[in-house]
Amino acid sequence: MSSNQGHLASTHADAVVALALLKKALASPPSIGAPPTVTHLCKKPRKQKSGNKISASVFRPHILVCDRLRLWSAPHSDSFHLSALKQLPLNDILQLFGVMLVSIETKTRENYGAGLLHFHQYCDSRHIPEARRMPASDFLLASFIASWAGKVAATTAQNWLAGLHFWHNLHGAPWFGHSILHSASAGLRNLVPDSLKRPRRPPVTLEHMHALFHGLDLSNTFDVSVFAVACTAFWSCCRLGELIVVSSNIFDPSRHVTRSAPFARCSPSDGTKYSVLHIPWMKTSHVEGADAILSNLDNIMNAFTAVDHHLAANTDVPSNAPFAYETADGKWATMTKPWFLA
Repeated sequence: MSSNQGHLASTHADAVVALALLKKALASPPSIGAPPTVTHLCKKPRKQKSGNKISASVFRPHILVCDRLRLWSAPHSDSFHLSALKQLPLNDILQLFGVMLVSIETKTRENYGAGLLHFHQYCDSRHIPEARRMPASDFLLASFIASWAGKVAATTAQNWLAGLHFWHNLHGAPWFGHSILHSASAGLRNLVPDSLKRPRRPPVTLEHMHALFHGLDLSNTFDVSVFAVACTAFWSCCRLGELIVVSSNIFDPSRHVTRSAPFARCSPSDGTKYSVLHIPWMKTSHVEGADAILSNLDNIMNAFTAVDHHLAANTDVPSNAPFAYETADGKWATMTKPWFLA
């Protein structure tokens, strides 16, 4: 073997080792933006349902749906990763991928992961080679969307395409979804059946709030907590997800209101008292959060009094707990969205 051949062999071996190290590192959850207090509802991949299976492939391991963007790949991924390793150290690449992933919420990653599943199921059914799935052609993307015309809502198709686009970006693949895809997407919007169209929800009014007030027992700690959440959401125009958690298993103090959240009572010279409750994370401002102003209005529904009553009635709730209430056995429980809406 000549010296030149030996050098090429050594270079190839180094590249293989570097690529293996990168794949191993990518298999671990990113350390960026994953607070240790957050526990995901789904801790292990679910068993594939009948009629919703996918062909086995080394490019698509059986993993949590929220991890598909990161761990599902294509032949293009290896060439992209090798190119990246020639330009940057391994830690820099992992940092980049981690930062890109935290640009979207976990729930969004799940929605995107569902779109990836449907895309690959379509490709499996049409025997599309792995190499043609990324980068996917304009024609392939349009054909995939057209296959769902009359079966899904336009927003669902848009989410799937957004997920495919992000998947391409994460793996360094160009996005070819242009004129043909745009036409197919427009056609899909026109073919959505009425059964998939959700009517606009009516707004919550003061009459609704008064009905809630008269239907609650404000000597009950649970009802007191419900009333405080409802008044705060109503008068401060908050989303429920910005005040309470979906499940007691999912709690992150950097995103959810806790008992110890910054809370100040103010008494200005004009006599109208108000409180300021800091919400750590909002859908619009993200980590900057926002201050909810709870004014002491001349109304039985005012959030100022409702929150004060909640804090006084639920004094034994720990300071690091989310919006919660005391239970009959002397313990406390998290106010979750399902319980609030029950």
